[in-house]
Amino acid sequence: MLTKGFWQRFIPTRDAHAPTADACYWRVDMHSHMLPGIDDGVADLNETLTCLKQLADWGIQKVITTPHISRDWYPNSTADIRQGLVAVQELIAEHQLPLTIDVAAEYLLDDFFLSFLEQDDLLSFGEKRYLLVETGWASAPLRLPDILFRIQTHGYIPVLAHPERYKYYHADRNALAKIRETGCLFQLNWMSLCGRYGSQVEKQARFLLQQHWVDFIGSDMHRPNDLPAMEQLFKPSTMKLLEEQTLLNSTLLS
Repeated sequence: MLTKGFWQRFIPTRDAHAPTADACYWRVDMHSHMLPGIDDGVADLNETLTCLKQLADWGIQKVITTPHISRDWYPNSTADIRQGLVAVQELIAEHQLPLTIDVAAEYLLDDFFLSFLEQDDLLSFGEKRYLLVETGWASAPLRLPDILFRIQTHGYIPVLAHPERYKYYHADRNALAKIRETGCLFQLNWMSLCGRYGSQVEKQARFLLQQHWVDFIGSDMHRPNDLPAMEQLFKPSTMKLLEEQTLLNSTLLS
């Protein structure tokens, strides 16, 4: 008698890890770069369309795209970002995609940011005014506790983008614990769990999940070439870790 295992060796079957239409149960992607030509993200609306179609197919119902804002690299303004949003909203309507899009920003914590903070010219997201921020790649910021405190005194809740990617915290996980103690939330890049940024970043990402230190998950998608790596997220072992988190993404649907 031929067993089921025998036939599975010769007859192609559906990939057990293939994402379903509701794979992204968190429903909202709150970190991406989907406005063409404004930073290091998508180059044109065709690339935006490809990315948004796939997110919708995976179950994302709302995208909050977050262009970079930094003095030296991407000195974007609130007006620039809102203007770029209009074209993408029209694209979604034209192609009848089953999702909506809004904008916030990913702010580098430099002196440029502090001037925005004092002017209260910031793009936050959610009713609680979450503010997505990133630090430099070379070394840990010395004034981070002070800046996070100032963000909070202005009525925002800071969200540190992809803390797993900062190499200076790989050997100093206590520093991450202290950042969380200030009231700063953490956003994990889902490609970090797929090996896209290397094994050390993936290890740190899994550590954050094991500590239940992940408040948001975001694609941080920059271009269609990211999609094959992103699909690796949907392995059962990884999804189980995510499901154990108290993710806040779905609270942003309203």
